[in-house]
Amino acid sequence: MKLSAHVSLAEFCHSDTAKRRGIDNTIKDPVHLASAKLLCEKVFEPIRLHFKVPIHISSGYRCGALNRAVKGSSSSQHCMGQAMDIDADRYGGVTNKEIFDYIRKNLEWDQLIWEFGTDDNPDWVHVSFSSNNRKQILRAVKSKKGTLYRPVAG
Repeated sequence: MKLSAHVSLAEFCHSDTAKRRGIDNTIKDPVHLASAKLLCEKVFEPIRLHFKVPIHISSGYRCGALNRAVKGSSSSQHCMGQAMDIDADRYGGVTNKEIFDYIRKNLEWDQLIWEFGTDDNPDWVHVSFSSNNRKQILRAVKSKKGTLYRPVAG
């Protein structure tokens, strides 16, 4: 099944952690499936069409068991099919910073996070889409207390 022209349901639900741990990470809730389709159509497809290169989704949907296994937030939008992590550096041709900047300037989105990395390029980009987009921009940084999410001016 395709969520959009360039994203299959299997790709969106794929997780090495789920595979290793025997976790069934398929989307069972029709509302979550509809959210995943909307995210892929409204965010992923415009990115893919603009840059005209393959874009890797390193994390899409996470069922509750998988989210706990990866120590995700209990309120993670990944668990509702509303978020994905993109790592364009995996295939080359475009950087994660270029993806981040394109989303920020050109698309509708709920939350956009520069995930770790350097001042020049994040390790990956987290983006979400919901029915009530907040346009929240954050930067994830490691600290002695764990991961901190700092607001970034729009």
